[in-house]
Amino acid sequence: MRTVQGAALDGIKARVRALAERTGLPVRSARGETRTHGGPAVRRRPGERVGPTSRAGTPPADPGPAAPPLGAQAPALRTTVKAVLRKAPAAPAGRAALLVPAVSPAAATTVFAALGALLSGTGRPRPRRRRRPDGARASAAALRALRARHGDAPALVRTRSGKTLLVLLDPRDLRRFYAEPVSVLAADPPQKCRGLSTHEPDPDGDGSGCVRGEQRAERRRMHEDVLAAGLPVHPAAGPILRAVAEEARHLTAAGTLELARARHAVNRAARRIVLGDPAAEDDELAGWLTQLRAEDKRLRGGPRRAARSVHDKARARIGEYVRHAGDDTLAGRAARHADPTDREGAVDPGDEARLWLLAMDAVPDTVLRTLLLLGAHPCEQDAAAAEAAAEVAAGPARGELPRLRACVRESLRLYPVVPDLIRVTRGETEWRGVRHPAGTSVLLPAAFHQRDPERVPAAHVFVPGRWKNPGADQDIRMAPFSHGGGRCPGDQLGLMITAAFCAEVLRGHRVTGVRPVLDPVGPLPVTLDPHGIRLVLTRR
Repeated sequence: MRTVQGAALDGIKARVRALAERTGLPVRSARGETRTHGGPAVRRRPGERVGPTSRAGTPPADPGPAAPPLGAQAPALRTTVKAVLRKAPAAPAGRAALLVPAVSPAAATTVFAALGALLSGTGRPRPRRRRRPDGARASAAALRALRARHGDAPALVRTRSGKTLLVLLDPRDLRRFYAEPVSVLAADPPQKCRGLSTHEPDPDGDGSGCVRGEQRAERRRMHEDVLAAGLPVHPAAGPILRAVAEEARHLTAAGTLELARARHAVNRAARRIVLGDPAAEDDELAGWLTQLRAEDKRLRGGPRRAARSVHDKARARIGEYVRHAGDDTLAGRAARHADPTDREGAVDPGDEARLWLLAMDAVPDTVLRTLLLLGAHPCEQDAAAAEAAAEVAAGPARGELPRLRACVRESLRLYPVVPDLIRVTRGETEWRGVRHPAGTSVLLPAAFHQRDPERVPAAHVFVPGRWKNPGADQDIRMAPFSHGGGRCPGDQLGLMITAAFCAEVLRGHRVTGVRPVLDPVGPLPVTLDPHGIRLVLTRR
């Protein structure tokens, strides 16, 4: 009975024979026969080698003109089995049985390495993971080429999935993108809200599922008040900074700092800041929130039954904390906006508290990237450490940390949390004299514009001083927290918490070793995976 593995192996053998016929490379069968290009099987004696001359010294037949080496057309690209089968020219018929084309050793090694990987993959239940290409670098190159061909006007492109996008390539169009109200440009609604005309997402794209139109204004006002939008130092800065200082001890407990340790410390502090000190020890709630984060990344068409169960348990637990939250917590401040008599238009503070907890997921990654950049730039690290040490005696001004905030902003410019923004037109719109129908998806590649060397000076270099210039926060080219009506209302609070974590590390420790190693003067990498960051800390 033929098995699946046997059928797969037969297919691979057929591909190997086809490769041999195309290239002339000898193929040995299980019985010791050697088949060459277009010729019959030749039985070899034990110890006999296939080469230009046989063991008896008889010269081989004239091989004719040498075939070009594999991969000669594109030496910079890797030669794969598929490419060889598709592009290798077939030799003319009628050659001798021992015809062997001139193949470079490097090309032959590449071919057989690919064949070896193909053969070894059939016998393994879990094939090895392949390294993904640098999508961010390829995307930036494609956008530069698009602008070179079509100029600065918005370009209508079609993706591989068949979706059409209107890509904005000029800062003048970015200003309009940020200024347009939600009635003109709206975030793409989630799948569970589509078809419900009374439900709309927030204009900033971070809404909690489906939000009614009459709730949006009240919800925005509550966020601005609770998160103290626009204020560099939050009114509850004392309890917030105390929680950060106490939880930051987990960051420096060992001589190294990695993502797992950073997430543990930041998540504990986040639960204290949002819900109160007792929530820091609630490991069960922490596990539920971790499951919700994972489900949010995987699901696109609404949560499954298991995810809904976790959501309900987390919501009930958070509701308990909200009912006992103090005024110095975000949940307690949000509870003041709740109207128990209005069940239709009121915003649930428990739902908002859950969203604030999930929103702080970006803090550990940003803390690691900022410390990594400071570790690669010793002068900037020394200046930031001096500011952190002086801030202890700052009194009422504690929490500002302007230099460290500039470092955090620069880290977010280089490695934004949201690299691309997408809005959908609600009606017919006109861009640069061209009309586009309702439902057109408009793409603002924020990461591309923030590191555009044609528009941003020293675009690929860590320069925190750029954020000290007047009006840098309103620079339309750089938008770590967006602009206009969709600007994140918690940007100042997020900066204060992130800078405070960095300050707690730098007060007593110095970043002396980093992985990956960064060039302090050369261009920085396009992407920086926080999972691969490892910092070595030494006491000052």
